[in-house]
Amino acid sequence: MTDEIERLYKTTYTAVVRFLYRKVWDADRAEDLAQEVFIRAMAHRPEKPRSWVFAVAANLARDEARAAIRRKRHLTLLSNDPVPMSTPDAGADDAVENDERKAQVQQALDTLSDRDRQVLLLWDAGMSYPEIAESTGLAVGAIGTTLARARKRLLEAYDRMDFGNRHAAHS
Repeated sequence: MTDEIERLYKTTYTAVVRFLYRKVWDADRAEDLAQEVFIRAMAHRPEKPRSWVFAVAANLARDEARAAIRRKRHLTLLSNDPVPMSTPDAGADDAVENDERKAQVQQALDTLSDRDRQVLLLWDAGMSYPEIAESTGLAVGAIGTTLARARKRLLEAYDRMDFGNRHAAHS
């Protein structure tokens, strides 16, 4: 059974990290959570390991989001002083733009229902329709339609958002 978990790790780890990253938006934290997922898989030895791994990853990401909200509230209460700004350099401008783009995508994803977001992220992580169905409780036949609608809603949400003059910089 350890060989099966090892094989699962080798074939699924990158997809699990990508799935988690799109939920927690922190690469290091996504890798830490992915490690936790596979540690739990070794201990639990699930019957359908690939679906189980993504279900556990979704649960860990949800727990992580709740903890982050609690930490943010706590830090807001503790801090009345403004955060000092450092002098930006050219590399910082690129990093800021990249962070803004990530925040925009996250904001658009946050407008989706939990089901739409989960189906979209599981598909993006490389799961098959039957695996997504098993992980979400939806019928296999409903996955394609749900996925198409989720993609459409994501694009519409992104297009509706006013990110300032996002096209002005490209003109």
